[in-house]
Amino acid sequence: MPPGSESERPGEPSGRIYSKSSKGFPRPQTLTRGPAGPRLAPRLAAAGKQSPGGEARKRRGHEEARPGRGEASLARRAGSVYPRRSSAGDRRPRRGRKGAGVSGWAETLAERIEKRTARPAVVGLGYVGLPLLAELARAGFRPIGVDVDAGKVAALREGRSYILDVPAEAIAPAVGEGRITVGTDFDLLRDADTIDICVPTPLRKTKDPDVSYILAATEEIARRLRPGQLVILESTTYPGTTDELLLPKLAAGGLTVGEEFFLAFSPERVDPGNPRFVTRNIPKVVGGVTPACTRLACQLYGTTVERVVPVSTTRVAEMVKLLENTFRSVNIALVNELALLCDRMDLNVWEVIEAAATKPFGFMPFFPGPGLGGHCIPIDPFYLSWKARQTGFETRLIELAGQINGSMPEHVLDMVRRALNRQSKAVRGSRILVLGVAYKADIDDLRESPALDILGMLEDEGARVCYHDPFVSGLELRDRKWASVRLDAATLREQDLVVITTGHSGVDYRLVMREAAAIVDTRNALKEVREPGHEAKIFRL
Repeated sequence: MPPGSESERPGEPSGRIYSKSSKGFPRPQTLTRGPAGPRLAPRLAAAGKQSPGGEARKRRGHEEARPGRGEASLARRAGSVYPRRSSAGDRRPRRGRKGAGVSGWAETLAERIEKRTARPAVVGLGYVGLPLLAELARAGFRPIGVDVDAGKVAALREGRSYILDVPAEAIAPAVGEGRITVGTDFDLLRDADTIDICVPTPLRKTKDPDVSYILAATEEIARRLRPGQLVILESTTYPGTTDELLLPKLAAGGLTVGEEFFLAFSPERVDPGNPRFVTRNIPKVVGGVTPACTRLACQLYGTTVERVVPVSTTRVAEMVKLLENTFRSVNIALVNELALLCDRMDLNVWEVIEAAATKPFGFMPFFPGPGLGGHCIPIDPFYLSWKARQTGFETRLIELAGQINGSMPEHVLDMVRRALNRQSKAVRGSRILVLGVAYKADIDDLRESPALDILGMLEDEGARVCYHDPFVSGLELRDRKWASVRLDAATLREQDLVVITTGHSGVDYRLVMREAAAIVDTRNALKEVREPGHEAKIFRL
């Protein structure tokens, strides 16, 4: 790249790329997109259309998009990005005139994506990566899946799925026919044209972000990065991760972002166990390091999802996901605190919320529970508050919400004590059945499940604890293995107390109501159960 073609503005995060305009002033490479969406580009290019003034702009070297120009501007930009097609399968980029602002590598990759000859890869085949791999295969690609877990790879090679949302029939035929390749060797990425990073982003014990999985995956990709590849991070993280961590590692080999390789962020929005919203029909937010990066990422996702939502930068896309889950965390904290208050005032918080939800405007119902679970809501707000502290800003509301939600298992333990006290029993020595250990109903996902905290706390209090979960046959907790017990009348009669921590729909709650000596219901699972003479044994959150 010619000297001076990139610069960094003072005060901006390291890794933010700026290109010079025709007057020599640095301008941020951002993208404002209208409602026409990413699919305009291939259509205009195929038709060979070029708007008036488009060639002049190309001659001036203006690669960046001009905000606020609407659909007409979008069409002109799209036309200048994808010029005439090369033959199918030709990886050689067309080189435009010097200063044209059009990457030959971008042109080639765009063509391969459109014709489904590009090979997409997914790194991390968990709750996010495996559904994406299946959708890419369904769209006509021959995707590559890489995961360090040899057990997952072996299962997929045998045509078995370990994710409830991905049936075996969505994977097995494609694997058997060679349309999906999976393995643990990162050298598989040498054949990939696009690479999605879908690895975990947990918290450290100090509640600081742990991006070690992202960095490890990025380092493996950087060793094999070649011109023409598109890298997209999907793992939830704090604003600035893509620009400040991934970009320097990927650019260290000398390739230029936006011209020789492409980098974007697109937050995952997976909701495990939700049959209505799946990868295909959940809108995909995309932000690239440069406009060319955004356009290519939008084009790729446009082949697999129904709606793509481009935003101006990677940092905006990163913040979008944190806002979504912080919104939920704060509102759940509100109703959790309301549940604590209603408990003191002898009110049914569930009745209060359901009545309030009849208001047709200005109210959205959230419900209390034994604590937050899953990978997103208990974790993402802390990524945001950590990043805020780096700027000297204190996110007091977010921190308070985390404290309230994190205290709910203790409140459940207090309810257990009260329920047993009514029987003149102590927690120590009592038989307690925890009903449900998955973090939400009708899935097998244990990540950050509050039920695990409650199991451990009951053990610490000296209770004789067991659990039943129709989706989780066994688990490891505190260096010992647990097995789900049968849920029948005999088991229930042996218990001094049943604690409902997950409201699985297939459980026979009428049986539980009849046979249990006492019940702590943290999920309002017994709402529809009517058993005369048994209401007094229920302690509702």
